[in-house]
Amino acid sequence: MSFRLFAPFAVTLRRALSAALAVASIAAVPVHAATQPDSLVQPQHVTIDPSLPKAQRDAQILAARRYDTFWSTGDETLARAALAPGFMDRTLPPGRAQGIDGPLAASKFVRGAVPDLLAQIEQMVVTGDRVVVHLRFKGHFTGQFKGVQGHGQNVDFIATDIYRVANGQIAENWHLEDNLTFLQQLGVVAK
Repeated sequence: MSFRLFAPFAVTLRRALSAALAVASIAAVPVHAATQPDSLVQPQHVTIDPSLPKAQRDAQILAARRYDTFWSTGDETLARAALAPGFMDRTLPPGRAQGIDGPLAASKFVRGAVPDLLAQIEQMVVTGDRVVVHLRFKGHFTGQFKGVQGHGQNVDFIATDIYRVANGQIAENWHLEDNLTFLQQLGVVAK
């Protein structure tokens, strides 16, 4: 057999094994009612690489929707189901812990200022082992932020995340939030 014939077979085999591992790892995640697909944030628009095996695609979308619903609800069960045990934040803000503890603390901090924060997935792109999500966050500043008390100001800002998904969980994340708009809406930074 020539190498040319073997290479496509190896790619197909690798994809099949990756998809099987993704399905197996999802089955190993503890099931909680809030982690079920029907209760998760629904993307408004999804673009999917048609060459992805269905099981891999579905596992990647489920991990992203769990994580984005965590940002919408603050439910730590969702973050723990979505993020791999060795999760790495590749755009770690100063002072935030690496690993799963980082997003858990960040969510509590933001929810202290905006308790009714909701996240919407405006766009989702699924290709290779990556899921890119464009999120819109909305709520009202009724809590406290760094000593400033909110008075119900509207909060509406965007973020974009790139997730690398392995075995049905997010292994790495690169993210960019519109923090300037967020801080201006809180009245912490001048417009």
